Amino acid sequence: MAWGVPPRPPSSKVQALYELCKRTFPSPSAAGTSPSPPPADAVRSISSLMDTITPADVGLRDDNAEDDRGHGFFESNFLKGSARVARWAQPITYLHIYECDAFSIGIFCLPTSAVIPLHDHPGMTVLSKLLYGSMHVKSYDWIEPTVLASIQPARLAKLHTDDVRTAPCPTSVLYPQSGGNMHCFTSVSSCAVLDVLAPPYSEDVGRICTYFHDYPFSSLSAGQTKIAGNPDSYAWLEAINTPVNIYMRPGMYTGPKVQELQT
Repeated sequence: MAWGVPPRPPSSKVQALYELCKRTFPSPSAAGTSPSPPPADAVRSISSLMDTITPADVGLRDDNAEDDRGHGFFESNFLKGSARVARWAQPITYLHIYECDAFSIGIFCLPTSAVIPLHDHPGMTVLSKLLYGSMHVKSYDWIEPTVLASIQPARLAKLHTDDVRTAPCPTSVLYPQSGGNMHCFTSVSSCAVLDVLAPPYSEDVGRICTYFHDYPFSSLSAGQTKIAGNPDSYAWLEAINTPVNIYMRPGMYTGPKVQELQT
């Protein structure tokens, strides 16, 4: 680069998102540890950029996907030539954009009525941008100090979000201890979510995704647990120790590619 010549601006919003994440999220310093959440202003910068990203910016068609019966924006030639299968038989598709040990960027495409069950994000900061469609989001945070149910291996959590989001809407952010770290998605219509996970899941260092059942507060309390406020704002979460089968497949990401920065 010639002296005094400013660096070229990112070639796409995807590249801009990658570069901003690269500057914001440090790599975990040791196995089994996660960095502290980044400063609030840095998270706001990423959130503001994600707010501007449209389906077209990530290689998706910017139109109604409902006729695709859940294939969304990645319908293959094989599928175009075959009989439509039932909408509820369609898988959730994940489009991988980028991943390193500090963060990952990807898109979940959900057909109508698909569910990503209640799960956690251990030690992670997660930003989610609904690109198109509508989805119901339900999320919880743990009550601290820990409160355990007396009659079942469940832990008390407080409801953070329980509503339907329809694009366009602001990017949501969750943190390791707040913002709805445990959440589930149910698609009201065919929809897609752009996700940034920092750091990403990694079984090698103990960041393992745990799935949960949630039970109404009154079902396991037996009058022994005291809470402040509306009981409907609390729930007992029990980890699911058996494998959780989610009908999910990898898809082909066709948007702008990430050009890695040299360090």
